[in-house]
Formats: sequence, C-alpha cells, structure tokens
Amino acid sequence: MSVSPQLRALRVNAVDLLRAPGAIRDVEVVIGSAAQAELDLTDARIDGDIVVAVEVGSTLDGLTVRGEVRVPWSGECRRCLAVVTGVAVGEVDELYVADGVVRDDAVAFEGDQLDLAPVVREYALLELPDAPLCRDDCAGICPVCGADRNAGACGCDTTVRDERWAVLDQLRLDE
Repeated sequence: MSVSPQLRALRVNAVDLLRAPGAIRDVEVVIGSAAQAELDLTDARIDGDIVVAVEVGSTLDGLTVRGEVRVPWSGECRRCLAVVTGVAVGEVDELYVADGVVRDDAVAFEGDQLDLAPVVREYALLELPDAPLCRDDCAGICPVCGADRNAGACGCDTTVRDERWAVLDQLRLDE
C-alpha cells in the first residue's frame, strides 16, 4: 500500500537533524480526507482538512517538536441541538530521543526517520470537543414541548417535583 504525499511529508529525516544540534526543520502539511482515512482519523466530527504546522528542532538530547495541529469540526449543541462548528487547536510540544535512551519526559523513536503521523492523530482526536455548546449560556430545548428556549420562553411548567418528599413541605419547624 502506498503512502499519500501528505503522510510522507510527516516523516522527518532524524539523522540529518541529529548531526547538527540547533538545526530546525519546518513541517507544514494539509491533510485531506483521503490521508485522514490512512491515519485512521475517520471521526464524524472532523469537517475539513487538518492543518499541521510544527517545527522539528535538534537538541543535544534528541528532537523537539513544537507547533500546532488545527482540526475543523462540526457537531450538534448538547443542549439545543443546533449545528455548531469550530476549529480545535492542539498545541504540540514533544521531545523525542533515539531508541535506547531512557527519559521519562520523552518518546523514543526508532530508525532514521521521525514519523509525526501518530502525534498528529493523537492531538487531532484529543482536541475535538465531545459535547460542544453553541454558546456558554445556551438555554437548551424545553423538555415538555421541545421549543428552543434560546428563541424565547415557551410558558411550560418545567419544575421537577419528587412526590416522595412532598410530606416535608408540610413540616413547620419552630425556631
């Protein structure tokens, strides 16, 4: 199976960078829907091309990857079911070290190339909202008649009453 050009662009020659500490390589890739399928990014919330803009830098310890992954998304408001769209931005800040080097704060890579595809997939999926809101003060829909309470009050009585506790309403305490 051949690898798409977008995923090929996510592979960085680690040997060249490690030979020159302080060297920097910019990686800017737009990942379309076909390449997203290759990355197993088939989430229904993703609504467009994923943009990767990271900088891979060489240090004495390994390689740093800093930048961002931008994922356009769409979904339904969890309260009123209106269509909501946005762009999730994942701030990438990772340290990679050669296989065999042990560091708690770093990820090991094998071979001569650093494959950024797994980190792109991880940040893309982690930044997608699970339950988006159309706005912070969304009133939702009326549980009785189904009207959108953001458009106006519907007049339904939505007080919740548990009859098991009704006898306590008659209780009068003397102070």
